[in-house]
Amino acid sequence: MNVFLREVRAYRTSTLIWAASLSGLVILFMAMLPAFTNDVEASKKLIGQLPEAIRIAFNVNLANFFTVYGFYGYLLGFASVAGAIMAMNLGTGIISKEVSGKTADFLLSKPITRPKVISAKLAAALAAIVFTSAVFAVVGYAAASTASTEPVAAKTFFLMSLTFFLIQLLFLALGALFAVLLPKVKSVISVTLPTVFALYIIGTLGEVVGQDAVRYISPFRYYDSQYIIKNVGLESTYLILEAVLVAVAIAATYLIYAKKDVRAAA
Repeated sequence: MNVFLREVRAYRTSTLIWAASLSGLVILFMAMLPAFTNDVEASKKLIGQLPEAIRIAFNVNLANFFTVYGFYGYLLGFASVAGAIMAMNLGTGIISKEVSGKTADFLLSKPITRPKVISAKLAAALAAIVFTSAVFAVVGYAAASTASTEPVAAKTFFLMSLTFFLIQLLFLALGALFAVLLPKVKSVISVTLPTVFALYIIGTLGEVVGQDAVRYISPFRYYDSQYIIKNVGLESTYLILEAVLVAVAIAATYLIYAKKDVRAAA
């Protein structure tokens, strides 16, 4: 039994839908760039009327918002939430569905160890988010290059796009951990949405009130678009923090699943 291929096929349609939806979002959004850049001063005056707290919350920096990078960074703030929901849905659902669907005992009765089951499932989920992130980045770059009157530096743009994948990766690991920690997940959405939105709100409020320490709590604030635009690089502190969190979550997932009791289907 090839668990990896089975899971890839099972999530193929939903992965394509997510990729298409995110691609449509970035195309639509980047198509609006000329409307803002045709008259920058008027646009700055209009957006400058927004309260500063609102601009901070939505990652609007008047210094570069009207450039392709600043505009794309604004989009990433929302796209990353959608990506996090997708990734956590995958991480939670791909493992918990065997219990909710009462097929776990059948799967584990086959000549395959529990670690191999987890590895195959996580590999399938990882393949899904890699595909989605790659499509999002490539389509975004093509849309940005078309909409912008200035050349788009590939390194800066794809570094910004990489943060989308990194956020997905962390929420995938978090979803897998939740799947083995919770006794039974009846609804993946009931686990995913509260977690994603709570962490997003915490990060946003932290930015608004100027509490930098909150960045360590909310993955949505690990990678600052303004920093990437200025330095053409990612902050190593948060890269290391994410690597540790992902490693701990995945290791705990393996350990807990290896010892977890699996009830036979009635």
